[in-house]
Parts: sequence; C-alpha cells; structure tokens
Amino acid sequence: MRDELRDNAETVQASFEPSETAIVIVTYNRSHLLDRLLTSIQVMDPAPGHVVIVDNASVDNTHEIVEKHSAELAAKVVYKKLPTNTGGAGGFHTGVKTAYELGATWIWMMDDDVEVIPNGLGRLGHWSQRFKVIQGRRYDYDGSEFYWQYRISDRLAIPIPFAPSDFDVTGYREMNSGCFEGMFIHRDVVRRIGLPDPRFFIYWDDQLYGWLASRITTAVIVNEFVLRRTRDIRQLDLGIRHFNASSDPYRYYIMRNRAILKHYYRAHGMWHPGAFALGTALTFGKEILRLLLVEKTIRGTSNLFRGIRDGHKIAKDNTWEPMAPLEALKQNQHYKFD
Repeated sequence: MRDELRDNAETVQASFEPSETAIVIVTYNRSHLLDRLLTSIQVMDPAPGHVVIVDNASVDNTHEIVEKHSAELAAKVVYKKLPTNTGGAGGFHTGVKTAYELGATWIWMMDDDVEVIPNGLGRLGHWSQRFKVIQGRRYDYDGSEFYWQYRISDRLAIPIPFAPSDFDVTGYREMNSGCFEGMFIHRDVVRRIGLPDPRFFIYWDDQLYGWLASRITTAVIVNEFVLRRTRDIRQLDLGIRHFNASSDPYRYYIMRNRAILKHYYRAHGMWHPGAFALGTALTFGKEILRLLLVEKTIRGTSNLFRGIRDGHKIAKDNTWEPMAPLEALKQNQHYKFD
C-alpha cells in the first residue's frame, strides 16, 4: 500500500555533511574502469566519508587496484569481495546494506564504468535540503548529454521513452524510476523501503527501487551533471535517444524479471493485468528491434523465450515476498561515520 505519510518535495533536511556520504560501487572484472573511477574520486571536492566497493567475484586484478587507491583516498575504503557473481542487483544489495550499517546519511550508488565530476557531490548536496532521492545527470562517453528515461508508466511498468528532457527554472523534474548509475538516496528512504532486491540479478532492479522510493517521497532528477560514462557502447543514434546493444544475459533477465515486477506491483495494489501484459509484450518487441537494428542479427531470441518461461515459474510462486523495510530507527537521531 502507498505510505500514508508520503514526504513533501519541500521537506527541509539537516545541513548536508559530505563526510556522511558513502559512495557505493559495484564492479566485476573491469579493473581498468574501476581504476579510472577511483582516480576521479581522489580529486573530489567535497569528498565522501566512505567508499564501499562490492566486487562480484572478479578474477582480474581488482583487488590490487582497490589496495592501491585505499592508500591514496581521503575517504575510508570498505572492500567486499563476494564469493560468487550476484549481478548488479546483488552487488547493490550488499553495498547499500554495508553503507547503511556504517551509518551513512546519504548513499550514492554507481557502476564502475563512470567517473565522478569533481564537485558532483556538492551539486547533489545542494538539493539534499529539499529531497531525499536525487538523480544527477550524466555525460555520455563522447561528452554529449546522456538522456535517461526517468518516468515510467505505472500501468505498463515500462519506461516512457519521450518524457521531456529539458528543465524549467526549478532545475528539476519529478521521477518515479531510479538508476543505480548515480542514484543519491537518504538512509531514511532505505529504512522505509528496504534494500535493493538481489533476486533481479540484473535489469528492472533500479527502476523498481526508484519506483518504491517515489511512493513515499518526492524523487527528482536535477539539472546537474555529476557523472561521466567511461565505456563506449555500440548504439543506434536516434537523436537525443539512443538504442544500445545488449547481451544474452540481458535479454534473459529483462523478460524473466517481469515476473518479479508483477509480484511487487500486486503487493502495492498497482497491478493491472491487461496493461502489465501489454508492457511485457512491448518489452519483448523492443528487444527484437534492438537485435535487428543495433546488433544486425536475430540470434539471441531464445534467451527472451527462456526468460518468459522461467518468469512464469516465479509468477506462480505463492511463497514469494517483497523485500521488507529495515528496522525502524529512533527519530531525530543523528548519524555520523566512525
């Protein structure tokens, strides 16, 4: 059910303390990208208090890269190497949990294929006086403005591809989605909606997390560039929008995880069977177009069908439960890092 005590957009928070921010990074066998990201964090001004690095069982030299930067960063580095690859969803589940337990007031999530704009944390902190879930903007690999689909259809449970990309004088737009490549979230929201759900492995996990957050507080994307993507992705240029290449695991999970979305939407009284089924069909069609237009092949469609098949098993699981909210904390207690 929708939280009856939904926050207002103009809720004023305590003064922003950058040292009470934890950056959470999830990485997997991309030490060269992680090295670049950690190098950018070294020159941040202001700097965070902690950098939490979740390593999804990498077999490259990720550990050595972390050791090198641990000695150079002003922030305290917490390194978690997982025994198996849990995907982005599992990595952010562990990372947000770790940052929360460290006492972070703000948690800034990002993948390893970005770098931080030096004053990015200060730019987000400016908005922290009003909002508890903030998404900054990103530059793409080529330096252009990256467009992210910040609105989703509640009934279809898919992104709205042509939500306005410009900003008015307020400098922000309300969003009902989320992206772990830059989501900046207050610990109070994490407490109320719980941790990211690791069962997704990849895909739909951050969209859902942002959607859950938007149901209890006003979530916004702000006209502040705070990250830059550092990995070039093959894509079809559609002007402001792009059609990116994908992978077989991506195709599998994008269809399988619709069943997890269905469970969440039903739990929150927002599941409309016909509309949701249409959203699933549109998702399938989009992936077919992606194969044809970007990857110039039809190979890979079997992964879409496997995802649908395994999703049916998840949808029929009567024991399934959504992630639970975290234990309530004492009101007005102020948290600082050790």
